[in-house]
Amino acid sequence: MLSKVYIETTIPSFYYNTRKAPEHVARMNWTRLWWKTCRPLYDVCSSLAVLDELNRREHPLKLQKMALLKDVTLLKITPEVIKVVEVYIARKVMPTDPVGDALHLALASHHKCDILLSWNCNHIANVQKYDHVRKVNTQLGLHVPLLVTPLEFLTDQK
Repeated sequence: MLSKVYIETTIPSFYYNTRKAPEHVARMNWTRLWWKTCRPLYDVCSSLAVLDELNRREHPLKLQKMALLKDVTLLKITPEVIKVVEVYIARKVMPTDPVGDALHLALASHHKCDILLSWNCNHIANVQKYDHVRKVNTQLGLHVPLLVTPLEFLTDQK
């Protein structure tokens, strides 16, 4: 059985990055390399929350970013997921936006995703937050996904 990877909003955003700063170009390249070489090895999923986030405001290549997810399974936002979001916010696991990072983590945890893939290194793919996430998820009886960036999958191909 393939490991399940939840694609958070920053992944399609960086796949179609238009910013010229070297760190943004590097993340775009790593994201595209992950999509080409690693994506076929996993059961990839996302959610309407990601599509809504991408659709919420004007930005370059918005339609392409949304189309990148056209063939992935969209996880359901259930009342149980919303309760987990509320716990994450109350316990300061995630910021207070109920349709942002807390929702992505709740979806990945509730639906037993093995990995939550994100470039959000402040709130999601952050080793300093992982222990807090693990403790709260364990108390709630939830699965604890790995919280990683695409770079962590890529190895030197030489």
